[in-house]
Amino acid sequence: MNRRVVITGMGVAAPNGVGLTAFSEALKTGKSGIKFQPELERLKFRCQIAGNPEIPEEMLKDYFSDLELRGLNSSGIVYGVISGVDAWKDAGLPVGPDAKTDWDSGIIFGTGILGVDKFREAIHLIDDKNTRRLGSTSVIQTMASGISAYLNSKLACGNQVTTNSSACTTGTEAILMAAERIRLGKANRILAGSCSDSGPYVWGGFDAMRILPHKYNDNPEAASRPMSASAAGFVPGSGAGALVLEDLESALERGAKIYAEVLGGHINSGGQRNGGSMTAPNSEGVVRCIKNAIFDAGVQAAEIDSINGHITATGMDATEIKNWSEALDLKKDDFPLINSLKGLTGHCLSAAGSIESIASVLQISDDFVFGNINCEDLHPEIENIAGRKKVPQKTLYRKVSTVAKASFGFGDVNAVVIFGKFQS
Repeated sequence: MNRRVVITGMGVAAPNGVGLTAFSEALKTGKSGIKFQPELERLKFRCQIAGNPEIPEEMLKDYFSDLELRGLNSSGIVYGVISGVDAWKDAGLPVGPDAKTDWDSGIIFGTGILGVDKFREAIHLIDDKNTRRLGSTSVIQTMASGISAYLNSKLACGNQVTTNSSACTTGTEAILMAAERIRLGKANRILAGSCSDSGPYVWGGFDAMRILPHKYNDNPEAASRPMSASAAGFVPGSGAGALVLEDLESALERGAKIYAEVLGGHINSGGQRNGGSMTAPNSEGVVRCIKNAIFDAGVQAAEIDSINGHITATGMDATEIKNWSEALDLKKDDFPLINSLKGLTGHCLSAAGSIESIASVLQISDDFVFGNINCEDLHPEIENIAGRKKVPQKTLYRKVSTVAKASFGFGDVNAVVIFGKFQS
């Protein structure tokens, strides 16, 4: 079987916008969600800025019961539940205790690490020999699959319910895993997405590696500079994104809104060889991933209107553009438009792929290509390959039919998904 897979619902908790409306507006206007973090200053981090979603206390009551909120100390679960429930509702599907088990619906929702603050709380209680105060939710908040379990308590899915984890590729990988299951006829719909915790215990390791920009603490919005000659490292971020993937026949029967179609994609690894390492991708692996994704999607390279790259604002940006050019066999005037969300949100780690996929799908559904901020000084190697016209600094309003979204993660792992405008 090879059923067509469409996107019928989306939800997002991003540093520059919580909810589709706020997030879409932030994309179009170039609104940054990167801010100074007093806690990081107090802890004497070199880089004291980050991007994390702002969730008012009142909003939490719309998604969690009073009992659930008691002892809830996992930002990743908060972001994931908000985005996942919003996506399910956006698709017109039932949420809450009255929803009956749906054997044809599932959840594949990834994370990198979950419940770091809950772990820290637990360690102190255990060291103080006070384990009774851990509470009944400490396990579910600290196990990786806690996010899919929390979501399923709201959604009542009876198909596969699981959590994947693959560094920065996690969200994109979840989408492709869900699409494959639906294509094979093993599910009618799956909530796919990913989340990431926020805070110093997640970001501290990167600060210790000295790969974060530390000279922008007094100018946070200028710090994340994808494709810029003055890029000085990625800004850490967090959040969650969720997409409802559905069999086309099921979506049409329900009369669901269709944002876009998942045309295909590919997942691979460079094997940490030939330039690939724990922290850098093997270019051959990246090129193979892009080529195989395009083949699986059944499109031609010249049909791709826009690329939403991984592009983290590091020294690897130019290498990624080179890889795209080689894989597509296109450059300069023939090269697609290209952008990176990380200028607006920072690098949301395990949540990056899902949040950026939502940005990609919105571009298709609303016909625009969001601009790249902070790259007025375009890297000369990128200018030589793609040219300035292909790296828009302001939002362009134009027809967008096909977008290639890529994620490349720690451990030399790669994922590329091709989204297309739905055509009956």
